[in-house]
Amino acid sequence: MTYQEFKESLKNETPPTGSNEVLTGLWYDGKGDWEAAHNVAQSKEGTRAYDLLHAYLHRVEGDTWNANYWYRRAKAEMPSATLQEEWKIMVKENLENEA
Repeated sequence: MTYQEFKESLKNETPPTGSNEVLTGLWYDGKGDWEAAHNVAQSKEGTRAYDLLHAYLHRVEGDTWNANYWYRRAKAEMPSATLQEEWKIMVKENLENEA
């Protein structure tokens, strides 16, 4: 799946089948369903990709302290990118990991 195909899938009622769970979380976030995305992030805490998703979601929420906590757990720093740019980067990285 390409980034554009993933973005187009946001028009659908359900996430793309066969996507990894982090992509599913990003899909839910793209649909505006923060709770569903957060549930995905919490499902495998301690796994870097999930912790990055968790950090991003708390950044979306505006909880900078909590976001920074999760970025540190993922051994990353809060990016200077916009939320939209970070979402795009995360989607592309996770799509590449599926290939």
